[in-house]
Amino acid sequence: MAVTAEAIRAAAAVLADQVIDTPCLYSRTLSEITGAEVFLKFENLQFTASFKERGALVKLLALAPAERAAGVLAVSAGNHAQGVAYHARRLGIRAAIVMPRHTPHVKVERTGAFGAEVILAGDSFDEARAHGVALAAERGLSLVHPYDDEQVISGQGTVALEMLAREPRLEILLVPVGGGGLLAGMAVAAKAIKPAIELYGVQSENFPSMHCALRGETARFDANTIAEGIAVKQPGALTLPLVRELTRGVLLVGEGEIEHAIVLLLEIEKTVVEGAGAAGLAALLAHPQHLRGKCVGIVLSGGNIDPLMLAVIIERGMVRAGRLTRLTVELRDLPGALATVTACIGQANANIEEVHHQRAFTNLPLQTAEVEFVLQTRGREHVEEIIRALRAVGFTARIHGA
Repeated sequence: MAVTAEAIRAAAAVLADQVIDTPCLYSRTLSEITGAEVFLKFENLQFTASFKERGALVKLLALAPAERAAGVLAVSAGNHAQGVAYHARRLGIRAAIVMPRHTPHVKVERTGAFGAEVILAGDSFDEARAHGVALAAERGLSLVHPYDDEQVISGQGTVALEMLAREPRLEILLVPVGGGGLLAGMAVAAKAIKPAIELYGVQSENFPSMHCALRGETARFDANTIAEGIAVKQPGALTLPLVRELTRGVLLVGEGEIEHAIVLLLEIEKTVVEGAGAAGLAALLAHPQHLRGKCVGIVLSGGNIDPLMLAVIIERGMVRAGRLTRLTVELRDLPGALATVTACIGQANANIEEVHHQRAFTNLPLQTAEVEFVLQTRGREHVEEIIRALRAVGFTARIHGA
């Protein structure tokens, strides 16, 4: 088969009532923030919390009886793994999943909970893939590729069918891209329905494989990225030509921009996404010149994020917004001085989270102390109010590090 609009429509018929036709909703607040008309496709609401189960199921249903009987193997950083494991169990197919050793625990545990044999191998997706390919050949298992497979690509393309059915006015689609299965499939589907529509892939600056491949450049990679679901070093042989032909290219976003997008989606839309799932919104915020004034569809591709990582991201987001701040206050090291400072902070309606009283590790004069306060505030303007209030009663105060 080839990846065609007809193949994607056939995939949609196969998937009907087996995966969720997830909501594609207008976001009034994000539209006001960005200056675009923003629609969000909530693929994080699939049962396995990712779009990946679409392509996985299409592939599994296409297996011959002998292939089903032998079993399947998939290599994945997590979301494809869960999609294959869940639907393989539904269909009575034995599944083995090879995952990189540093895959978030939440993804490993959920994959195993679906009944698959989980094998941790390699420090990267590419190392895990090499191990998985060899293991599939050794055991005689059918390999369910996470992106470089025509049936998988066709399954992923059904996301675009649903988005344009919900909102035909969409002018731009922002799609997270690793190996390219989702972007390639959506591009084929969307262009067949609306040739003028524009698609952009989105990648982390730390793993710009598709971005560099389209430009004929050699990609350089960092050790990790918060968007581990799209941390792929080599685009697919099938997906790269489709992405080159049918999209406007790939936008890059920084790690901090992805974190900010995760926090915004949690605060504004009350929805949890992983790093890859927030990449589209991060691109909208980071590249407004391409998108302002347009009707933009963003795919929230997955929601499988480690709770401990999410907690850290939320805290860092509060720091960036000034709602969690560290103040350094100089005071005479005398009885009652600290009480006066804390009373002033309380009167300014800030909540003290931590206090560190420093006498020795400072260049201040003897009998002078430095106290570091971690405060919960309303934002940066509130922090400045607190500093002015402290100075008004005779204390030197500054934001830590300033």
